[in-house]
Amino acid sequence: MEEWFSTDTWLAEWIGIGNDILWTYVLVGFLLLLGFYLTIRMNFVQFRLLPTMIRELIEGTDRTAFKQRKGTTPFQAFAISTAARVGTGNLAGVAIAISVGGPGAIFWMWIVALIGAATGFVESTLAQIYKVRDKDGFRGGPAYYMEKGLRSRGMGILFAILMILCFGLIFNGVQTHTISDAFAGAYDVNPAVVGIVIAVLMAFIIFGGVRRIAVVAEVIVPIFAITYVIAALIITFMNISQVPAVFALIFSHAFGLEEMIGGGIGAAIMNGVQRGLFSNEAGMGSAPNAAATVYVSHPVKQGLIQSLSVLIDTIVICSATAFIILLTDVYTVGEMEGIQLTQTALAVHIGEWSTIFVTVAIFFFAFSSLLGNYYYGQANIEFITEKPIYLLFFRIAFLAMIVVGATSDLEIIWALADLFMGSMAVVNLIAVALLAPIAFKALKHFQDQARNGIDPVFYRDSIQGVSNLESWDDQEKEKSE
Repeated sequence: MEEWFSTDTWLAEWIGIGNDILWTYVLVGFLLLLGFYLTIRMNFVQFRLLPTMIRELIEGTDRTAFKQRKGTTPFQAFAISTAARVGTGNLAGVAIAISVGGPGAIFWMWIVALIGAATGFVESTLAQIYKVRDKDGFRGGPAYYMEKGLRSRGMGILFAILMILCFGLIFNGVQTHTISDAFAGAYDVNPAVVGIVIAVLMAFIIFGGVRRIAVVAEVIVPIFAITYVIAALIITFMNISQVPAVFALIFSHAFGLEEMIGGGIGAAIMNGVQRGLFSNEAGMGSAPNAAATVYVSHPVKQGLIQSLSVLIDTIVICSATAFIILLTDVYTVGEMEGIQLTQTALAVHIGEWSTIFVTVAIFFFAFSSLLGNYYYGQANIEFITEKPIYLLFFRIAFLAMIVVGATSDLEIIWALADLFMGSMAVVNLIAVALLAPIAFKALKHFQDQARNGIDPVFYRDSIQGVSNLESWDDQEKEKSE
């Protein structure tokens, strides 16, 4: 099977053609234009309500408020979605964007995040509105709002299949390949051994259910994300005199005349948008699966928290990696790519021991991403069918792909990820564009209550003309208990 995942096959050629068509002619413009429209239409909600986002996230860490109800807490859902975001996209993905698209790619990653946070708000709010009950509390996501909001189960099944293939299988290869690459660079460990170890650890967690995933994610993600950002800040302050030059480098390569003449600006935009979408997932349709699991009094609350997650991922963590790399010249020499470029840049700043730090960080970042990936796949398997045998098949395939990804070619794994990620995003963005007016009305309903000093509460009949809401009929009863 490994021979299929190499760059010298007909499969690799067709994947390359598909990516060129999808990203060059369809997705880049669609993603940016829709994000810009949503930003304007909601009056820059991702910036205007930033204090509210932070407050809702802090309040969501209080488990006592959710003890009597099924479902994950707002912070746990934030951790699951951030677990999927804060992975190799932040360390290896940023490095690839710079090595292929140049420093200007970072600017376009920022743009995708800043306007994509509005898209992230809409898709997660819709996931909350159309969530359904299950034995663990709630589940939902794009497949569910396609079926209930657009009344198109066929579209929902198409999205669910793409989600299962993308997150449940292909993205595992990206994550585990990066882990094995880091261990190979630091300790010369056999990639197959790394893949098997990760698969065993994941098997223990995924057979424990969504609650175990949530508990593990809410511990791992904050600790290692904060540690990594602190290390990046220390490095930045150590080189504070060079920071203006780094900003100038990013902006000049994003818009520079030399890049326009040489075609480099196209590479910068393409790689910045691709890696930005892979990293923050705004509009891809993945985070709404986690957002739907939460009990909140109003769907907009979780939409705001997930919007904040987009900003944290790219503006904070991806920028940290970019500065670590661009404060050196290692990206201009040699043929390093992916995680080894980040490892080498850190070694320049703080010595060879940093290789160990990056290896440990990428293990936990990518491992946490696998947790989020698995849950996304499970939620969409359950959308298609409730038969346990299919979930078991998915779990086996999920674990097998971990081992395959660890031993496969880096280029073909990223190309597959781009193809499925882009296909999934197109289907989701169509649904988001069609259902966005419902999210607009939900936001207005939320703000009207907040302006009157009321803790916003949502009921099944809060928005006129909206039906098929299964999980809000007993909201008033639960609130009064």
